[in-house]
Amino acid sequence: MKFLDLLRMSSSNLWKRKVRTILTVLGVVIGVASIVVMISLGLGLSRSLMEEYESYGSLTEITVYEPYSYDGSDKDIKRLDDELVATIKSMEHVDDVYPVMQMSAIARYGAYQNYLMLRAMPAEAIANLGIEVGEGSLPSAADDELKFFYGYQVIQDFSNAKTGAGFWQTGQLPDIDMMNDPIFIIFDTDAYWQSQAPSGEGQPVKPPKKYLIEASGVQLTPPEGEYAMYSWYTFCDIDKLIPELKKIFKNKVIPGQPSTKTGKPYKEIFYNQILVQVDELDNVTNIQTQITEMGYEANSNAEWIESNQKTMGYVQAVLGGIGAVSLFVAAIGITNTMMMSIYERTKEIGVMKVLGCDLRNIRSLFLMEAGFIGFIGGIIGLALSYSISVVINKIASGAEGGGMMLPASSSISYIPFWLAGLSLVFAVMVGMVAGFFPALRAMKLSPLAAIHNE
Repeated sequence: MKFLDLLRMSSSNLWKRKVRTILTVLGVVIGVASIVVMISLGLGLSRSLMEEYESYGSLTEITVYEPYSYDGSDKDIKRLDDELVATIKSMEHVDDVYPVMQMSAIARYGAYQNYLMLRAMPAEAIANLGIEVGEGSLPSAADDELKFFYGYQVIQDFSNAKTGAGFWQTGQLPDIDMMNDPIFIIFDTDAYWQSQAPSGEGQPVKPPKKYLIEASGVQLTPPEGEYAMYSWYTFCDIDKLIPELKKIFKNKVIPGQPSTKTGKPYKEIFYNQILVQVDELDNVTNIQTQITEMGYEANSNAEWIESNQKTMGYVQAVLGGIGAVSLFVAAIGITNTMMMSIYERTKEIGVMKVLGCDLRNIRSLFLMEAGFIGFIGGIIGLALSYSISVVINKIASGAEGGGMMLPASSSISYIPFWLAGLSLVFAVMVGMVAGFFPALRAMKLSPLAAIHNE
């Protein structure tokens, strides 16, 4: 018997018993929908958490620090320098290594002043931070001179140098255009504060030189109620800043840099941090261990993320198991339907055997009918799952403002293509497995006994 003949016979046999077939299919629909929706909730929650982690920084990034000195001395301390940058960059699975230099500077505009948190990095590294630009652009390696990029909240820390009044006292932002107004920068903060000391308190200090630094851009202010990373920082290209600092602090110690025992500056520049970009999340722990064994402090989110992923895996397994119970009940329904079908078609089976029909064809006929039930139930169950998923996401998004802790623009229910395809195959397999024993019973029926059966 040809495959198309078996296909036609199995579909027509199911159609003859419409009510029973519909009820059995309904069980498969509920089972498939339960599994898919339950797993989609686990996947959606896991994906939302990963998006939340990514919003706070790269998942494959390692931050390297100088080792902590418990006795407070700088003796034999391991510094972060260009040699270390080159060593880490040569490691396998390391994509990029970025040095970071942090220091304070004073910004002056008219009567206003601000204590800037200056963060110098390679222009490429700043671009990889994902900062949204509201005006201007991020610092570029192609810039001819040093430029600053301001976080959107930097303006809030400007205050009147004489009265101390600013945004935090008055609730009003100072009248400063961070992009276009001439903002002067004072790098020698120690000399500045010493020059501000009242007369009669020690030898007067000459005020340090002020530098007019052009703004490259300003960070985009997020919608009310939302927060953007790096909003308090002032960024600049480290390759432009270091030469300027060497000119400004010629033969003097640059603020934030260590000095020799005699108080003189080192010839080389040391960094506050080194950012290491690893190719894959699975390799982060290994690279972090290698750096730690070199004697440096290294931090990443890898261990925390792996722990959360395991927890979410358990949650998905539990949710999937709950849904699988429904499909197991549906499988019992399919087995019952096929057994009833065999009892009702005993004479038909006997005639087929007497006419010389191959036993494998009889088995295939009943397996195909069971598979049909699983396939139809799987298709309808998937459609129902997508509908439920849409409703869940709409309800969840509408409840975000009511206190639900959900990441913005994330779906609490997520059905990937692989889950849809796997659930459909699983439904068909469950149907065929449920129909296997009834099919064996049909094969073992005696032809003469089946023909004489009333």
